[in-house]
Amino acid sequence: MILVDTCGWIEAIAGTALGRHYQPLLRRPRDLIVPTIVQFELYKWLARTLGDAAADEIIAATQQSEIRPLTTEIALAAAELALKHRLSAADAIVYATARRFQAEFITSDGHFKDLPDVRYLAK
Repeated sequence: MILVDTCGWIEAIAGTALGRHYQPLLRRPRDLIVPTIVQFELYKWLARTLGDAAADEIIAATQQSEIRPLTTEIALAAAELALKHRLSAADAIVYATARRFQAEFITSDGHFKDLPDVRYLAK
């Protein structure tokens, strides 16, 4: 399983050079885990940037994947990771979700660059 961070989704949707590395991953919805916090961040960006219709369409596409809500177990693990690695709440939740489900975590967010179990794609 793979978990692509919100920045990867945005790069892929925007069609950037970096996004071309993410696009093949996002075309495999059965291999993807999508935390609900990623849906939140993605919808917020899409609605602001491309409008509600595009946001609805992309969120519908994410639902072809394994959607993982925030549970108490993930929340507590995220709190520990946030303290240990100085992560924001959203970043810690995404990271904790990847670890909980033993998913390959792929991101271009610099906050994760040197953390364990992260595949970092530099911008």
